[in-house]
Amino acid sequence: MIRTPTVLLLCALLGACATPPPAANRPGPVAAYQLSNRLTWGATGATLDQAERLGLGPYLAQQLHPGPATLPVAVQQQIDALAISQTPVVALAQDMEKLRLEANATFAVDADKKAAQQAYQQALNRLGREAATRHLLRALYSSNQVQEQMTWFWLNHFNVHQYKSDLRALVGDYEDTALRPHALGKFRTLLGAVAHHSAMLRYLDNAQNAANRINENYARELMELHTLGLGAGYTQQDVQEMARVLTGVGVNLGPDNPQVRKELQADYVRKGLFEFNPNRHDYGPKTLLGQPIRSRGLAELDEALDRLARHPATAHFISRKLAQYWLSDNPPPALVERMAQSFLKSDGDIAATLQTLLSSTEYAQGAGQKFKDPVHYVVSAVRLAYDDKPILNVGPMLNWLNRMGQPLYGRQTPDGYALDAAAWSSPGQMATRFEIAKAIGSGNAGLFKTDGPQPLEKPAFPQLANALYYRALGQTLGPNTQQALAQATSAQEWNSFLLSSPELMHR
Repeated sequence: MIRTPTVLLLCALLGACATPPPAANRPGPVAAYQLSNRLTWGATGATLDQAERLGLGPYLAQQLHPGPATLPVAVQQQIDALAISQTPVVALAQDMEKLRLEANATFAVDADKKAAQQAYQQALNRLGREAATRHLLRALYSSNQVQEQMTWFWLNHFNVHQYKSDLRALVGDYEDTALRPHALGKFRTLLGAVAHHSAMLRYLDNAQNAANRINENYARELMELHTLGLGAGYTQQDVQEMARVLTGVGVNLGPDNPQVRKELQADYVRKGLFEFNPNRHDYGPKTLLGQPIRSRGLAELDEALDRLARHPATAHFISRKLAQYWLSDNPPPALVERMAQSFLKSDGDIAATLQTLLSSTEYAQGAGQKFKDPVHYVVSAVRLAYDDKPILNVGPMLNWLNRMGQPLYGRQTPDGYALDAAAWSSPGQMATRFEIAKAIGSGNAGLFKTDGPQPLEKPAFPQLANALYYRALGQTLGPNTQQALAQATSAQEWNSFLLSSPELMHR
């Protein structure tokens, strides 16, 4: 538990301006460690140095308003080599559609059809794995750690399931173009980017939503899960009206545009895979949340999203969920109210809302109380073990996340993964974490084992009893953990005990 003087120091420093402090006023290593450990996917020696050098307020400001992300050269090369980095999503999706059609064609021999279908599924699997690989590499090594955490947060908030339809070909682009660039920007912009991406339109079936054949799936989740929240006072009639607004909004994988009636041709829109087809749109009068929607094609969607994004219920729903993720399963209502007011006053500025949270007394007092979910535990453990030394194989990390029930893009239902400790702290979950701690601590996790007969490198086990530990981390450990570490019989066992400790399960 953080001590009171340190709380006061954090409050004062987090409220400071973005000017680096004089050397005499720079934070001590423990305060710098605790803040950087909570703002990032997990503290490293580099983040500790940066927080100490800048001061805590400027460090927070830099993370909330980041410039272009930087990555180690070797990591950037790994990302650049991926097919999803080299091929535009339109081409990827069209290639997969071609494979799908070929696999569904008539074959004289059943084995040939089976082989074609396997080839289609394997191609999709490769793209989904590439997206997950890129996500983890950025989480591990990006200089913009708050942006990366918020990318995961929004990926979970606007959840899609990669094993529906062809989404494995789309999730990488969904994350990279709809979510990450807006993760700390205006919520309205983010909401619009999601509403125009083929991954969401496919996942929630809006590609089939048309006049006189209404599909309410996306409209319902848009209001219940993405903006207002359940119980916010909207009605089933509002859901139906929102669904009518969304008619004609869909996906076009083909090379050609559809034939559109002459009087509606000016309304047709196609951008990448996104398509608004006026032939399928309900142009009748609509009323949403007690106010009319002007009948004007795709612009109706903009008007509806404006209304949802700027609604007070949305401000409270999003603020509480942010506080749940960053601070506590049950965040203080007064803090959530202040965040909601920041959200409304800033026109849904996500960074401004986070600033209210992360510079609050409640946040400073909450150090070490938020239980890490599997993604956070795995990423933080690898970051602590290897700092900025690039791993060569994220396969073990993906396997661990599968075992703990939180694979990337793997949540089937649109509500996303739970944010509370109860979902991730069962005895079975903890046993798996101890296995992971042992694998990482002993250096046998396979994170540097590449494909092929000759691994590029066979590193020794990580040295967790390092400068970061002696300067700061060790001083945050309780007596029981200190006692356990003192009884370790080897450096590998010491590593495993540290990674298994209660302090490393929380942030």
